[in-house]
Amino acid sequence: MTPGANYFEALVGGTDPALVSEAADRAAQLLVRGTREVGDAEVADRLLHLADTEGIETIAEVWSGSPADSLAGCLWRLYLLRSWVYAEPVRVSREFEAGRTAQVARVVAGVADPPGPEQLKAMVDEVLRGIAGSDFADVLLRAAAFARVVATGRASLSDRTDAEVQRMLVLSEQLETAGHLELEQGLA
Repeated sequence: MTPGANYFEALVGGTDPALVSEAADRAAQLLVRGTREVGDAEVADRLLHLADTEGIETIAEVWSGSPADSLAGCLWRLYLLRSWVYAEPVRVSREFEAGRTAQVARVVAGVADPPGPEQLKAMVDEVLRGIAGSDFADVLLRAAAFARVVATGRASLSDRTDAEVQRMLVLSEQLETAGHLELEQGLA
């Protein structure tokens, strides 16, 4: 027995996933491509602090379902990285210090030597400030290098699980892949 039209019209559903995806992509386009056109340092600074002042958590949640190689997916990963560095700067500093054997990635990541919690916060802010002020591929590749150094550090620490190492390594690989894609053609 098939329900009638009244049955389906009475159902209250969630938001259309296609509309959510479209909104995520549009917001990402405006943040990354729109700010670059303006070229204003104030815009870059406002973008950096959106998470602190404007509650970007809502839009970041929309980005969370986006593919890793999309602008929205990249911004989700950058948002997570910044949030984590601010939430646990001592742990991040310890893991980064332990991963210093990855010399090439450490140089690309651009972290002070030795990296303390405040230096890591400054580094992640400088990387994200580049979303509006420089080449987005550079932002992605620097964030990937940072995540790779942290993954290396996690692997060398006895109190970290394989799953924690793997998560950071996957994040690094996703950002690196997106960075190379951005270099080649620009993300859609």
